Amino acid sequence: MKKLIIDVNSLRHNIEQIKKYTSQNGKDDNGNLVKIIAVVKSNGYGLEIVEYTKFLIDNGISMFAVATIEEALKLRNAGIKQDILMLSSTAIEEDLRKLIDNNIIITIGSKEDIEIAEKIAKDKIIRAHLKIDTGFGRYGSVYTQKEEMFKIEKNLKNIKIEGTFSHFSVSFFNDKYTKTQFDRFIDTVETLKLNKIETGILHICNSSAFVKFPNMHLNAVRIGSAFTGRLAFKNNLGLRKIGYLEANVAEIKVLPPKFNIGYSNAYTTKNQTKVAIIPVGYSDGINIVNDRDMFRKIDQLRYVVRDAKDFFKKKAFYVEINGQKCEVLGRIGTYHITVDITNKEVTIGDTVKIEINPKFINSDIRREYI
Repeated sequence: MKKLIIDVNSLRHNIEQIKKYTSQNGKDDNGNLVKIIAVVKSNGYGLEIVEYTKFLIDNGISMFAVATIEEALKLRNAGIKQDILMLSSTAIEEDLRKLIDNNIIITIGSKEDIEIAEKIAKDKIIRAHLKIDTGFGRYGSVYTQKEEMFKIEKNLKNIKIEGTFSHFSVSFFNDKYTKTQFDRFIDTVETLKLNKIETGILHICNSSAFVKFPNMHLNAVRIGSAFTGRLAFKNNLGLRKIGYLEANVAEIKVLPPKFNIGYSNAYTTKNQTKVAIIPVGYSDGINIVNDRDMFRKIDQLRYVVRDAKDFFKKKAFYVEINGQKCEVLGRIGTYHITVDITNKEVTIGDTVKIEINPKFINSDIRREYI
């Protein structure tokens, strides 16, 4: 039986390190501690959104952010009463109604969002955060279109702006553009205030920016991947990677020399080889990475070169069985991998430990907090 093992001590350690770093970098401009907004999208970064959120609540986190309506409703249906911010704005009436009816803090970023929300609200006050697009090109009012923002937001009747935010696109490596986005955000906020438009708490830092730019913490920070200890760069916070996949050896066999393994006959044994079959594969999130949404221009060339090399050269991938490092042979299948256990002590049913990013693990796999 496959399961994702989550080390609660390491997760608790990461939470405390993040709290400590937040407090070390001072209070906001109102003299308050910077608020931590835990982003629990993507099934709680793979940690199971409900159980993960409850764990965060038990460890002092009181506000959460999600990316989809389904995530928001799942938390409410599980009895989570804390503040939940829907990061994605929408002008779809049915979706907005569900969010408002379930006391989710909505995001507004366009005239259409506001018109529909006001229509739904009637005499009810709707809590909202204003999204500013400072150069990401997704949700939010474009920072250059300030006059349009003023016209829309000055006439709010039933919408209460409790916060204003933006999102960095390259904070993990491009400091210059990140600072440009930050300056655009601050300039827009100041202009809004000068026009007597409420902005509420300000937040722009994601996990990467939170670590790299403490001067940008403002009133709140949004923390997602940092809780799992998985950042795209080295840091000095002492965060620990949490989560690994456990499975069991399903079958053991001995293959003769010159025997093909896996799809496309990508691997052929040179000698007699003892192998173990493990019932895990791509469908479970094995060996899947998301680094391609995080590269600089030079990295684009590196990826092309790497792909070319990988086409002709097998890239080694290992699992651990009884403390022994065992190489995966051939291509990873949808549901199975074949592992070289020649000269190793392995029997059917033995536990296999696989290093993996929890974010990519199939949501059907059981999560176990230990």
